[in-house]
Amino acid sequence: MTHISGGAAKARRIVVKVGTSTLTYANGRTNLQRIDKLARTLCDLANQGREIILVSSGAIGVAVGKLNMSEKPSDTITKQALASVGQCELMMLYDKFFGEYSRTVSQILLTRGDIDVPHRAENTKNTMNRLLEMGIIPIVNENDTVSVEEIEIGDNDTLSAVVATIVGADLLVLLSDIDGLYSDDPHKNPDARLLDVVDDIDSVKNMASGSVTSRGTGGMITKLEAAKMATENGIDMVIANGSHIEGLYDILDGNICGTLFKARNTR
Repeated sequence: MTHISGGAAKARRIVVKVGTSTLTYANGRTNLQRIDKLARTLCDLANQGREIILVSSGAIGVAVGKLNMSEKPSDTITKQALASVGQCELMMLYDKFFGEYSRTVSQILLTRGDIDVPHRAENTKNTMNRLLEMGIIPIVNENDTVSVEEIEIGDNDTLSAVVATIVGADLLVLLSDIDGLYSDDPHKNPDARLLDVVDDIDSVKNMASGSVTSRGTGGMITKLEAAKMATENGIDMVIANGSHIEGLYDILDGNICGTLFKARNTR
């Protein structure tokens, strides 16, 4: 664990991205204990006076478990149908668990146009800003039910970096099923070393690999792309293991349990 001062340790506006592998068990069923810990931790951080936005994957994964399907479908139309089921289930769970800790949540479903078209991006930013002013925690996902191009990308790592950029976040945290960026694939090389701090994204691109789980859609490649976008816009980014959600406290205390990608001073 590396201690730092400033930057991530002083973050007030924080975007947290959580992946499907963090929200579900290996058998595809919803991990209620993990969602409870996520809600409790984020609500507590909000009680400290921090502004929290949650970017959440998991709609299709949750639907697969709810419908007792043996595996995630491969065709787009079925994925879209499952996304509509899973979004309902996921938001019901978030509303319940965040409500237990006296926090209201909202749902924001984005398509590429909401990001790429300037006046729509401005509307997105204004809505998120007003929700944060009201003490509400926005929960963001791609609108997988209607947007074919987004569901085929399936990349909430990049979406979280876009959201962090739009709202001018201080910190982006990606919670995944890995501890951070390693010097080599730790599943294949027992001598692979966890990198505590990365100053130059381009120097570590060769260390990236794709998704290692059947439930997730991203991988280190998409996380490095998110890191590049975030750091170039003056936002620190941390990759940490979602199995230890309370590690967010360590990160905000300046103790990085994962990999910190340091922001370039562009603001």
